[in-house]
Amino acid sequence: MSITEDVIDVARRARVAARDLALATRATKDAALHAMADGLLAGAAEVVAANDEDVRRAEDGGTPANIIDRLRLTPDRIAAMAQGLRDVAGLPDPVGEVVRGGVLANGLELRQVRVPFGVVGMIYEARPNVTADAAGICLKSGNAVLLRGSSSARTSNAAIVDLLRGAVQDAGLPADVVQLVPGDTHESVKALMRARGHVDVLIPRGGAGLIRSVVEESTVPVIETGVGNCHVYVDAGADLDKALAIVLNAKTHRTSVCNAAESLLLHAAIAETFLPRVVTALQEAQVTVHGDDAFAAYDGVVAATDEDWATEYLSLDIAARVVPDLDAALDHIRRWSSQHSDAIVTEDQGAARRFVAEVDSAAVLVNASTRFTDGGEFGFGAEIGISTQKLHARGPMGLPEMTSTKYVVVGDGHVR
Repeated sequence: MSITEDVIDVARRARVAARDLALATRATKDAALHAMADGLLAGAAEVVAANDEDVRRAEDGGTPANIIDRLRLTPDRIAAMAQGLRDVAGLPDPVGEVVRGGVLANGLELRQVRVPFGVVGMIYEARPNVTADAAGICLKSGNAVLLRGSSSARTSNAAIVDLLRGAVQDAGLPADVVQLVPGDTHESVKALMRARGHVDVLIPRGGAGLIRSVVEESTVPVIETGVGNCHVYVDAGADLDKALAIVLNAKTHRTSVCNAAESLLLHAAIAETFLPRVVTALQEAQVTVHGDDAFAAYDGVVAATDEDWATEYLSLDIAARVVPDLDAALDHIRRWSSQHSDAIVTEDQGAARRFVAEVDSAAVLVNASTRFTDGGEFGFGAEIGISTQKLHARGPMGLPEMTSTKYVVVGDGHVR
């Protein structure tokens, strides 16, 4: 068979498995999730050995350290993946939830209820932990999942999926609710993107190039996720101690994630006081500052270009600029933000209200780090990604966002 036929075959098998999964009770799904967690822990040594192959291959190929960090699995990280599956088991089941309903004037009973999408395709880079996360969230929300990780993690992903499929089957559900997409070339990705009618929705997770490619080339509906050119704006009315803590946390807490800050804007009124403090603190944290003329006057600061304002660094780098006022900060964010997460630090409630009203991003934060844009931090218990689009889902996508709805209409011989 051709790679396209191979991909269509796994998608058809997923469709059949999804029908059984849609009928499963919460108790059955939760038991499968706990079995998946147990399977990961029991097979941890096998997964680490497989991951070591991927890491060695990446190191030999000169892969950057931040990408290797995302690729690497350790016993602790596998334990966290297993705990993530147990956490999903503890969440409410969204399937069957009544979104709205009532009795119409003509006596018809109308309910809008949550239902699974059916078959979800995941296209993602580097992180093998996404394999378990996506499988668990999709299973709990009643969806079969087709997993197409990057070739850099192929050995790790195969080992993880083997364990998950065995656990799912032992729990009484079809193993085909979790499948790897066959193939290591772009042809298999392209086949998945063109499997309209076999796959209900695609979710890409990765860098800007991957997401753009999926959005532009796919004939399957896509939920766009995750490029994070996130800004922190320190306003004239900021508490500067709070501001320093927020900037450092947003930039350095974890650099290789989409909710890390990539750009810093300072109001001119506080620049004389705050600029030297923040440059010193960032440099002490090993951050390279790419700054405008005001920042570039300090030793070690690299002169910024338009490319810097547009860059999602995912590293210890930050673009920085002094702006004359709130209007200029808003203009900068409108131009350069990826509409993921943008934050203002200020004690001026009027400035905060304007920022919240005028910044068109999935998450807008006031006096808080951009690192809080996360399904777990928001109390959702889990997330499959952070949507930066506006249709269906926006921001961290938890279990309810992994469902569609249908209308159920009950009559008693009603005719129109």
